[in-house]
Amino acid sequence: MSDEPQQPGGENQPRGWDPRDPSAHGSNSGNRGEQGGEQGGEQDGRHGGPQDGQQDSTAKQPKRPRRPERTGWRRAVPTWRMVLGAVLLLVLLLIGGFIAGYELVDIPPANATATAQSNVYLYKDGSVLARSGEINRENIKLAQVPLTVQHAVLAAEDRDFYSERAVDVKAMARAAWNTLAGKGTQGGSTITQQYVKNYYLGQEQTITRKIKEFFIAVKLNREESKSRIFEGYLNTSYFGRNAYGIQAAAQAYYGKDISSITTAEGAYLASLLNAPSAYDVVVHPGNKAAALARWNYVLDGMVKEKWLGARTRATLKFPVPGKVKPSTGLSGQRGYIIQAVEDYLTTNKVVNENTLATGGYRITTTLEKKKQNALVKAVDDNVMSQTSSDRKADRDVRVGGASIDPGTGRVVAMYGGVDYTKQYVNNATRRDYQVGSTFKPFVFTSAVANDSTTQDGRRITPNTVYDGTNKRMVEGPNGPTGYSPANEDDISYGPITVRAATDKSVNAVYAQMAEDVGPAKVEQTAIGLGIPRDTPDLTASPSIALGVATAGVLDMTEAYATLANHGRHGAYVLVDKVSKGGTNLELPSRKTEQAVSREAADTTTSILRSVVENGSGTAAQAAGRPAAGKTGTAEDDRAAWFAGYTPDLTTVIAVMGQDPETGVQKSLYGALGLARINGSGAPAQTWAQYTEAALRGTTVEEFDLSLESGAAETTSPTGESTVPGETGTPSEQPSGTPPSSFGSIAPGSPPSPGNSEATTGGTDMGDLTGDGPQNDGWHNGGPDYNGPDYNGGPRDEDDGGRDRYDFLPGARGTPAPATPAPPAAPQPPTAPTAPTAPTASTASTASTAPPAPPGPRQ
Repeated sequence: MSDEPQQPGGENQPRGWDPRDPSAHGSNSGNRGEQGGEQGGEQDGRHGGPQDGQQDSTAKQPKRPRRPERTGWRRAVPTWRMVLGAVLLLVLLLIGGFIAGYELVDIPPANATATAQSNVYLYKDGSVLARSGEINRENIKLAQVPLTVQHAVLAAEDRDFYSERAVDVKAMARAAWNTLAGKGTQGGSTITQQYVKNYYLGQEQTITRKIKEFFIAVKLNREESKSRIFEGYLNTSYFGRNAYGIQAAAQAYYGKDISSITTAEGAYLASLLNAPSAYDVVVHPGNKAAALARWNYVLDGMVKEKWLGARTRATLKFPVPGKVKPSTGLSGQRGYIIQAVEDYLTTNKVVNENTLATGGYRITTTLEKKKQNALVKAVDDNVMSQTSSDRKADRDVRVGGASIDPGTGRVVAMYGGVDYTKQYVNNATRRDYQVGSTFKPFVFTSAVANDSTTQDGRRITPNTVYDGTNKRMVEGPNGPTGYSPANEDDISYGPITVRAATDKSVNAVYAQMAEDVGPAKVEQTAIGLGIPRDTPDLTASPSIALGVATAGVLDMTEAYATLANHGRHGAYVLVDKVSKGGTNLELPSRKTEQAVSREAADTTTSILRSVVENGSGTAAQAAGRPAAGKTGTAEDDRAAWFAGYTPDLTTVIAVMGQDPETGVQKSLYGALGLARINGSGAPAQTWAQYTEAALRGTTVEEFDLSLESGAAETTSPTGESTVPGETGTPSEQPSGTPPSSFGSIAPGSPPSPGNSEATTGGTDMGDLTGDGPQNDGWHNGGPDYNGPDYNGGPRDEDDGGRDRYDFLPGARGTPAPATPAPPAAPQPPTAPTAPTAPTASTASTASTAPPAPPGPRQ
């Protein structure tokens, strides 16, 4: 070991290590020679010893030649080290980006468009009646799609769907490149990616959307089954013709549910996914060759994948789709029907309004397509086609109609108005027009159901005689009620049977009958038959008989259906089935009960048959069926009604007047080119045409009636035609002047003040419908409330000073005839002879006729 001192830190340096600093070579060379010792000598011996100016080979490595510098274009070319580093960096970035994206991008909630569906409304037979909502979509389960149709879609869009991963990287990269290069959109995404785009994102072609689509598809593929993804894809894809989802497409192109689509039709629907508008061969017939090529591509793909046999494939022909149908939105009757169905579902608490508004419900109604079309045509033929733009009154014409199967309560047809987009109020369900004399049958039904009698104890039957004198005071148990309704056109009928009074709709008779039965009982009977308890102006007073209540057309149809069903009532049914997503909702069960006795209902039917055969409803005979019905007119002729039924169909038609601008009710004077519109006119004619068409081809049903005792039809009392001034024909005096029968007043009674002004009915225009002098219109007893109110007080109505309800003060009963009538021929016990003079004791019978001879009650 050398005695020379060591370099600082020299003991920590490895032997033979030489710093690369050239400046250190000279300063340390001598020292290395001295320090080398024995080792240095050995090295010198092997290499022949060191030369002057050269470094010892044992202490210095050979210097590598310096790499020549890159010049020119070579400087732009990366070295392999740079390429390798960049690739490694890119891989690390991609892995990191994927991990970050997978963690940061969540599966979002579905977009509003994807979840929006229309509610589909169907006829009883399953054909589409209407759709609500702007999005024409109806979601279905995958199991509802035929397997061949599923395979057709897979053959068209993604044949490896069930075996591949969620994304197609190559196709996605190609699409991104084309988007960046401005070459348009690029397809090729998997079904999973397309579903993500449709359901969660949108249709915009951006890099951001593509990135989100990628990560959502990967996550979705891990969380959802392939079948669920495929189902969602079929429900969200657009097929053209405003059809979203394959169920809506099946209806739009072939008019049937997807479950009925054939293999050939399914292949065409699958073809549409590639270019919905371009491949619609009806809209674009020039593109049929391209559509046919795509259709063949789909079928050939099915054969290649062994989803379709080659022989079967060879037999398939191109299924030309149906014509483009107008949008089944809210126009025409559809809006009214949707409104009525929604009210029915929400009222019966099947589904609340907000939930129903989310869409996706499939609602099968009870409406029958044949009958619905027949009702619309009947209204058009008898009313709407008769209107003219040259007549101002015709713009006020409105029509409501409803038809019910009385045995089941099912609504089979409904007419809400000329067009829902022009008039939103449903005339079939609105409750603001008086029902007029169509209410009178409920009074008689109540009389029979309650075994009611006149105030002198005679049982009320179709043959009971009442006094039909015009403006006759209604008498109550305690005397005059202060209510004296006028008959139509102020006609006095004198003694008249209930049956004849129904034929001629005599107000005086029915107002007294309501008092005899008890207005509260009449009200309860009407409610039991089907009139809603909360109907406006359904009040327990004698005026209830004249139809002051404003029940709806559908309400009246339900009530008349109860009469047709022998007094057994059940609420009407408008919906057969409701489902959403393949799950059926529970509907209310229909409960029926005997509202009135069969005898009460059937006896009412018997007198309503007489109305059709002999009275104001003769126009209904055109139906060619046994029929019963009643006409009615609202105050000031603002509405005209006909309510009628056969044994198997009940229908009510109402023609109403309403200002289209203000909504104010209007009189129908001059409408349809007529002086007045009466229940015996357009309403009865519409009823007859509809009923004939609706029942055409079915067996004619006869009424099977069980009548109350004493209800058999008998001869009318001779007093109807022999008592002067009470002949049933208009008085020769002005209608506002008391007829000649008022010439003699009962003792102690002050004379009745006359009224020389014309009544609301106006001048007698004669027979407007050809039904004879007693047709409804002049004789249907439409109520007029321009006189005292229901309690006898004055009513201030602007009727030109005409007061039709001024009553006669004094003792009970009506004035005796000025000239006593000659003795009448003997009559049956129920038909008393003509009155000779009124007495207080006979007033309680609501007739000027004396009580019936003693005998058994009728």
